[in-house]
Amino acid sequence: MRASGLLLLVMVSVSAGCLSKKELDTMELQLSSRAFENDQRIPVKYTADGADVSPPLAWTGVPDSAQAFVLICDDPDAPVGNWIHWVLYDIPGDARELPENVPPEESVLESAKQGKNDFRKLGYGGPAPPPGKPHRYIFTLYAIDAPTGLPAGAGKQEVLQAIEGHVAAKSQLTGIYSR
Repeated sequence: MRASGLLLLVMVSVSAGCLSKKELDTMELQLSSRAFENDQRIPVKYTADGADVSPPLAWTGVPDSAQAFVLICDDPDAPVGNWIHWVLYDIPGDARELPENVPPEESVLESAKQGKNDFRKLGYGGPAPPPGKPHRYIFTLYAIDAPTGLPAGAGKQEVLQAIEGHVAAKSQLTGIYSR
């Protein structure tokens, strides 16, 4: 079910009295994109073969304890091992989406920080696999109970270490791309 359909279902269920506050609090964090469905092809626009802009993302089912979010995108199918495409952290806790084309700047979206990807750049670096089998691009969203406080430019491992013990929920969205 797309995020908009899930949100409509939740809104209708709440207004009809079908879901209690406790049930809402225990809803599972769900990450989605209007650009592609889970386990489906990422449009060329969001790859190195196109405009190489970040895709729009949205999430629902946020736990009450979420004070910030972390987003990491990586390719576990890269020939050199796991390849990091995006590290974005300290996304404000009241955010429920990322727009298309988040700029590759140190600080974005009020307080969010961009980390270094494996292209050695800040921000999003889209899929650029070698010709052959399709690669998976896994967008992982973490709801955390406190911002990391890390400066811009941190790497994936540094961010994961900072959120250890602070993850309230996690969701993944996988896109596929090949040349």
